Amino acid sequence: MHFFGKTNIPFVKIRYYAYTLSVLVFIVGIAGIAFRGLNWSIDFTSGVAMELNLAPVDPATPALQIDKLRTVLKDNGFKDAEIQRIGQMGTSHFLIKTKGTTQGTGNKIIEVITQNFPEYTQGRDIKKDIVLQIDEVGPKVGKELRSQAMFAVLLSMLLMIIYIWIRFELTFGVSAILAIFHDVLCLVGIFAITGKEITIQVIAALLTLVGYSINDTIVVYDRIREDLRIYRKDPYEVVFNNAMNKTLSRTVITAGTTMLAALSLFFFGGTVIHDFAFAMVIGLILGTYSSIFVASNLVIDYYHLTHQDKASLQTLTSKATTKKR
Repeated sequence: MHFFGKTNIPFVKIRYYAYTLSVLVFIVGIAGIAFRGLNWSIDFTSGVAMELNLAPVDPATPALQIDKLRTVLKDNGFKDAEIQRIGQMGTSHFLIKTKGTTQGTGNKIIEVITQNFPEYTQGRDIKKDIVLQIDEVGPKVGKELRSQAMFAVLLSMLLMIIYIWIRFELTFGVSAILAIFHDVLCLVGIFAITGKEITIQVIAALLTLVGYSINDTIVVYDRIREDLRIYRKDPYEVVFNNAMNKTLSRTVITAGTTMLAALSLFFFGGTVIHDFAFAMVIGLILGTYSSIFVASNLVIDYYHLTHQDKASLQTLTSKATTKKR
């Protein structure tokens, strides 16, 4: 299936414009991380997350307003509490998060709510009817989870370098990982600038982005390797550019269909997975961009700087011939 006809977009020729855009986004991301910092969720720091059902005891009583709940918690010492309504306006399910708390904070919050909102709690079983879910994370556990999350991302990149080195060539592997590092850092920078939380779900989106981006890049690399074997007399810059154009239709179709699913989650998935969906949408854009404009072009510029293209491409095409046999 082809979304485009035969294209001849000069990806190689305009690569420096793409590099400039990447550097600008990269600098903005670094600046966001340096000056604003990352808003780690309680999964990676410490705190309490509670999901409460504060439906009125009397059906005639109006639904609890989120601003009123926020004011009461603030007046009782929980100034930094984050409160989100789960579901549509008028529903009575709330997600309350507090960071840097001590043991027993969850019980204190429940006590404050039951004392100040008897019309929503009186006569109801707190553990069964009101508290739907409660998670408490200590500072030690949060720090360990943060270290493990970073380690998981870095380890995945290292293993991908080894895989691409074996399947293609080391230069291709390093270029692919530089492109992925560009994607991850830009996405993390966007989260820093917007102040969105880095949650377990966002880390999952980051790892998904790494897998998606490397898969897209490998498709382009595979086409480059096949074309280098077929069009031996053509300059490698021309072969690279033609390969990127040949895979463009597949890239757009794959990214487009995945984007539709991510946008559906973003707009209709609700508050709980909103940040995950946001990370997926931005990640898809970054991953598609880098697989076309960054990964392969970095190989070309490496060859221009080192003049090691003959030996490297000979190794690459010999692997393609071995694979065919």
